[in-house]
Amino acid sequence: MQEQHFLTTIFNEKNFTQEQLTHVLSQYQRMEFAKNDFLVKENTTAGFYYFMQTGYARSYAIDLEGNDISTKFFSTGDIVIDWHSYFLKTKCRENIQAITPCVAWKITFENFMKLFNIEAFREVGRTRLVNNYFELKNHTVSVIADPAKDRYLNLLASKPDIIQNVPLKQIATYLGITDTSLSRIRKEIADTK
Repeated sequence: MQEQHFLTTIFNEKNFTQEQLTHVLSQYQRMEFAKNDFLVKENTTAGFYYFMQTGYARSYAIDLEGNDISTKFFSTGDIVIDWHSYFLKTKCRENIQAITPCVAWKITFENFMKLFNIEAFREVGRTRLVNNYFELKNHTVSVIADPAKDRYLNLLASKPDIIQNVPLKQIATYLGITDTSLSRIRKEIADTK
């Protein structure tokens, strides 16, 4: 029952008829991932997207020098997806990997498309897609235009749970800095308190 309650926080009951909501929820399958399991692997085509119920995951790519660079973090309520691969059936360029044990709810592309005739379902998807785009755009511009300390403080303000649950090395690559620089920034902030 608690799992069903989690999905109804995503698909607000007042926007769906009971029949629609039952149908939507029946298309999702509960999955458990251990720490370091992959939800999506580079060079494969994403066949699922997930709603994260518990735990933390991240997407990352390997740069030209072989460095592992975090591109996004996922936590409770987030859609875990490689948008491009899932919708256009292209190969993924990133990995999405569990940082902690995770519980997530997956849906296949085929079942997703079957639900697309439900207006409230389309609206949830549209809203999530737009929010993801703005988050990505803001992060991209921030890495270019904001000082590293400001990037860290913004992440701390908007997603303090990420700071508390994700290894600092992964946070540093997400912020576009070295882990040494991140340690210095954290020390500087702690010293001013």
